[in-house]
Amino acid sequence: MTEIEYEGKKILLVISQEQFRDEECFVPKQLFEAAGVKVAVAAESTEIAKGMLGGTIKPDLTISEVRIDDYDAMVISGGSGSIKYLWDNKDLHKLVKEADARKKVVSAICISPVVLARTGALKDKESTVFKGPDTVRELKEHGAVYLDREVVVSGRVVTGRDPASADAFGKAVLEALKKI
Repeated sequence: MTEIEYEGKKILLVISQEQFRDEECFVPKQLFEAAGVKVAVAAESTEIAKGMLGGTIKPDLTISEVRIDDYDAMVISGGSGSIKYLWDNKDLHKLVKEADARKKVVSAICISPVVLARTGALKDKESTVFKGPDTVRELKEHGAVYLDREVVVSGRVVTGRDPASADAFGKAVLEALKKI
């Protein structure tokens, strides 16, 4: 991957304000930046966000401030905080729908594919999610075709299963970004 391939590309990385999964934020972010992609981090507020493993990051903007037309892709990080801060976040749901309608790369990892499912972005698409009774049920109830795989790419939609898949997930997002 060279920086030229991604020149001018921008990714929105959405995290929960608390209890985001560190690897699912930092590993893809490092991959994106190493490839020359500009990354903006969004959360509920611009106060320092705290990860499940103790990592911290200061979001660049709030989810409600995001203009999806400023980005080529959106990545929703996982972690237990996703349930509280992201699953039912109306501003985030609106962004996902706008990104999907504008043919941008839409992606999520761990338990955050539930956000994509709840917006209709996974309907009739193969996808994965952290394997739990609630998460798998959510995907299926919203019309997704669940696969127990590390990473699943369905057109412009990329889903990752868990922290161990953070690297493969980040690389799959970059591959999808090349095609738009």
